[in-house]
Amino acid sequence: MAIAQPTSTKEDILQYLLKKDRSTAQELATSLNISPQAIRRHLKDLEVEELIGYESVTVGMGRPQHMYMLSEKGRDRFPNSYDRFAVSFLETLIKTLGYEQASTLLSQHWERKAQDYRDRLGNGSLSERLNNLVELRRQEGYMAELFPIDASKFMLTEHNCAIAHIANSFPGVCGHELEMFAATLSDCEIERTHWAIDGEHRCGYLIQSRAN
Repeated sequence: MAIAQPTSTKEDILQYLLKKDRSTAQELATSLNISPQAIRRHLKDLEVEELIGYESVTVGMGRPQHMYMLSEKGRDRFPNSYDRFAVSFLETLIKTLGYEQASTLLSQHWERKAQDYRDRLGNGSLSERLNNLVELRRQEGYMAELFPIDASKFMLTEHNCAIAHIANSFPGVCGHELEMFAATLSDCEIERTHWAIDGEHRCGYLIQSRAN
């Protein structure tokens, strides 16, 4: 079994900002259990590396605070298994075959992926299958998390999109991905609750068993 390597403080900061979208230095210091002075040094280094940026926000009568967030370069540090080459390939495919036929091919791709997921999730309880799904998505670079609401209802959140470059150019692929989840978990109702393409910092899916 591979042993997970400890992450650096800078990587922890980048991951925190990916999940939370934006944060003050004090919030980062509290969440990561690091002194505010040390956090500010790391933030300055990340600014110099152009991995983060900030905007000044005034809260109440207090002094303006720096609200830190990932830059595009910072987001590109996280896995994107289908990169800009795939976007170019899709553009060529659509020009060659037309949008409808290209969309049909994409649907077939997601159907195969759904079958692969079903084979790998097993036949356990919904909770067990979803935990297996989260692990598969993490391996693909999605930084997925699962939040139980009750025994039959769960929230699946993905803080990093491994097909972000494609989704930005062809938002329709997100519809295929939702269909893939529905085909993978055919005994569930699945609703997209958050969508990065709409400007939110994550994608979220509400998953509920049909048995209830």
